[in-house]
Amino acid sequence: MGKTVITFGTFDVFHIGHLRILERAAALGDRLVVGVSSDRLNFKKKGRYPVFKEADRMAIVAGLACVDEVFTEESLEWKGEYITTHKADILVMGDDWVGRFDEFKRLCDVVYLPRTDNISTTEILASVRAANL
Repeated sequence: MGKTVITFGTFDVFHIGHLRILERAAALGDRLVVGVSSDRLNFKKKGRYPVFKEADRMAIVAGLACVDEVFTEESLEWKGEYITTHKADILVMGDDWVGRFDEFKRLCDVVYLPRTDNISTTEILASVRAANL
């Protein structure tokens, strides 16, 4: 059986950076499983709800050719369980998280991929807010 790659994210206001990291993650294995943060988890992490609802964000990610399976990430504390449940061989996260997920090296390989330059959801939202003032 081939290698399963797992990654996590909110994937709100889906942009080219999201697509690129998912494509690069998929290229590391034979199957890509993506945990999309629930609306509640996103509020807990960032103090705001996503622009797009959980079901819509999941549908967008699930519709990508490089993604094989999508599930709802309900808790940051359950990452190890998600890795085990989905039998992941590789955990991929953006390099803005370097070192933060090394504890999972006991369960699988951990790879930090570079972010796409000059794009972030936070910056997009700030630009939209500024344009609407």
